[in-house]
Amino acid sequence: MVKNMEILNSKIFGENLSNTPLLVFHGLFGMLDNWGSFGKDLGEYLPVHLIDLRNHGRSFHSESMSHDDLADDIARYMDHYGIQKAHVLGHSLGGKAVMQFAVKYPERVEKLIVVDISPKAYPPHHQGIIKALETVDFNTVTSRNEVEAVLNQYIPERSTVQFLTKNLYWDDNKKLGWRFNLKTLSEKYTEFVSNAIKFGVFEGDTLFIAGSKSNYILPQDEFGIKQQFPKAKIVTVQNAGHWVQAENPVDFANVVKEFLGLN
Repeated sequence: MVKNMEILNSKIFGENLSNTPLLVFHGLFGMLDNWGSFGKDLGEYLPVHLIDLRNHGRSFHSESMSHDDLADDIARYMDHYGIQKAHVLGHSLGGKAVMQFAVKYPERVEKLIVVDISPKAYPPHHQGIIKALETVDFNTVTSRNEVEAVLNQYIPERSTVQFLTKNLYWDDNKKLGWRFNLKTLSEKYTEFVSNAIKFGVFEGDTLFIAGSKSNYILPQDEFGIKQQFPKAKIVTVQNAGHWVQAENPVDFANVVKEFLGLN
C-alpha cells in the first residue's frame, strides 16, 4: 500500500526564480524526461517542475490510479515544496490529472494548460500497446534491441516503440524492466481513460492546445470543455499530432509562453 505522504518524483529548472512556478505532467507511459528541452527553455523565465505521475518514471507505484488520486498527488506535491499556487500543464493523461486538480483545488491554480485531451471519457484505445508491453518476457530478454524486436511485432509506429523503450532500465539484479507499473496501468486502464473527469468548474484562465493532426480534441468537444472551463480558449498547433510538444516544439513553447505572459 502507498503511504499517504509519498511525493512525486520531479526535476526542477529555474529553481531560484521567484515567479509563479509551472508544474508539468506527462501522458500515459511517459515520464518527465520527455519534457526536458521544454523544461530547460521555460526554466529561463520561471521555476518549472517536470513531474512523474504515480506509477510512472521514478515516482512511487500504487494499486490505485483514479483521476482523484492524481489530483491529490499534485496537491501533496505542492504542499511538500511549499507552493501555494501554480500554473499547471498536463499532456494527455497528465491533462486529465491537471483538469481534475483544477476543479478540485481551484484556489491553487493560477493558469491551466491542457495538451491534446478533453475532459470527456475516451473509448479504450491502448489495448495493442498494453498487449505488446505484456508480451515482453524480462526473464528471457537481455538487451534493449530484443525488447524493441518484440514490440515491433505488435506496434507498427517506430516512434511509439522508441517512446516506450525510453522506460527501460536495469534493476539491481541486472535485469531489464519497465519503470512504469504496467500491472496497475493495465488493470485500472478503464478507470482513468474511459472515465470523464468529475464534474466541477474552474473559472480561471485556461488554454487547451490541440495538435492539427490529432483527433483527441474535436470541434464538438468545445461545448463540454466550456461547461467546466468557461474561460477556456482552444489553440491548434500545426504540423503536430498527439505528441504536440515533441512534434512541433517551437510553436508549442511559443503558445505556452504567450499564454503565461512570458514573451
